[in-house]
Amino acid sequence: MKKFINYFLLAAILPALIITGCKDNTDPVPAEKGNFETLKSYMVANDLDLLGDQLLASWVIAPKLTTDGGIVEPDVNTIPTYHVFDIRSADDFNAGHIPGAINVALVDIVTVAADYSDKPILVVCKTGQTAGRGTMALRLSGFPDAKVMKFGMSYWNATYDLWTGNIGNLADGSANWTTDATAGTLPVNDFPQWETTSTDGAEILAANVDAMLNASGWGVNGADVLADPAAYNIYNFWVEEDYLTFGHFTGAYQLNPISLANDVVYALPTSDECLIYCFTGQTSSFATAWLQVLGYNAKSILFGVNKLKYDELDAASKPAWHHSFDYVSE
Repeated sequence: MKKFINYFLLAAILPALIITGCKDNTDPVPAEKGNFETLKSYMVANDLDLLGDQLLASWVIAPKLTTDGGIVEPDVNTIPTYHVFDIRSADDFNAGHIPGAINVALVDIVTVAADYSDKPILVVCKTGQTAGRGTMALRLSGFPDAKVMKFGMSYWNATYDLWTGNIGNLADGSANWTTDATAGTLPVNDFPQWETTSTDGAEILAANVDAMLNASGWGVNGADVLADPAAYNIYNFWVEEDYLTFGHFTGAYQLNPISLANDVVYALPTSDECLIYCFTGQTSSFATAWLQVLGYNAKSILFGVNKLKYDELDAASKPAWHHSFDYVSE
């Protein structure tokens, strides 16, 4: 009888042990994760689409004198209505900079800006292209009035001029430059696939802005692209009239506007490199930074079409480099 009771207890306990053991070994349900759609929804809701009022509105300004309606004070050559963030290297900054400017590393620009919120920030680099990345980071991070100084320090004084040597007409007579609408219908792709452990749109955006600021190799040489445009995914950031009038790389798509609202970003490849270009490389660097924050492998064609069809752009009064000012530096 005693043995029977022991067998009975064992028979009763054993299934419970098996069930408990299985329960303990079951993998936990994965935590919810954020992704592209999480970030997209947050950015659209907070007016951070590329066409939003906080981004592509009055984002660049020329350093003209206040007597001409500009921002530079005559004689002293200061820019008192802005905090001037010079993102060039310390060596370049120490060799000469705008009076009152602050030397800020690009990767630190959002963090440093938190201590300078009493007036707008003007971001300055060598040519006005890298500054687009810093300004986009600021505008996505709560500084909607941040601006790029047009043409960078090249515009300030000829001592720093990197523009004159980078304009030209390389595309004249090239078989790889056309005025035909040869690219056809925009392709349709999925959105980038990536995940984050956060489900908070603001946190995801901040992390992606930081990653964008730390990214290198974001610009490509227009001459290299012109030599073999078929090797690239190329997108022209002009309106269609300019795309057809001044021409474009053979096979380049006309893609303006780029917007989350109408899902035009579907035209961009999800992981392959995509090149964006404009007149001067300043707008495209701004747009490229935004696309990188979204997870695209986007790069800007440096100096834009000023390097490829300068004379035509200049004759038509399109954005084009002309000269440096003669402002004094510290």
